[in-house]
Amino acid sequence: MGEKSYDITTRSSASPAVVFAVLVDGPGWKRWTSLGHATYEAEGLPAPHGVGAIRLFGAGFGPKSREQVVEYEPDHHFAYISLSGPLPMKDYRADVRLTPDADGGTHISWKGSLRSSMPGMGWFITRMVNGFAKGLVVESERVAASDGSADTA
Repeated sequence: MGEKSYDITTRSSASPAVVFAVLVDGPGWKRWTSLGHATYEAEGLPAPHGVGAIRLFGAGFGPKSREQVVEYEPDHHFAYISLSGPLPMKDYRADVRLTPDADGGTHISWKGSLRSSMPGMGWFITRMVNGFAKGLVVESERVAASDGSADTA
């Protein structure tokens, strides 16, 4: 199996606290991604979004991806691994790091790696996560402009 990786960087005018709150809210991903299904199979510590949380993501129908939160450092670092799912890949891990900008915004670094023998899988995952990163920026800035809280459901 070939190793693939991606390294996506972007910036939000929202604070790291707001970006982190939007990012870690698993069920909230339905608001800012193309995912039709986003729930928890199990909550983590701290509840519900922290280490050990198992998130179920996918289309509104069909098989779901199961991801487990493995790093949870509020306003700084969030990481998850794939436990199972419909995509032909193994050993998937993503790390999202947030760094405050001098002007109060946030630099976002979303890096990931995986193994797959399927041609184009690295390109596909990179494109998908790039869309997630763009959605994260838009939703974070929307939340920051509305009331500064990620709990908008």
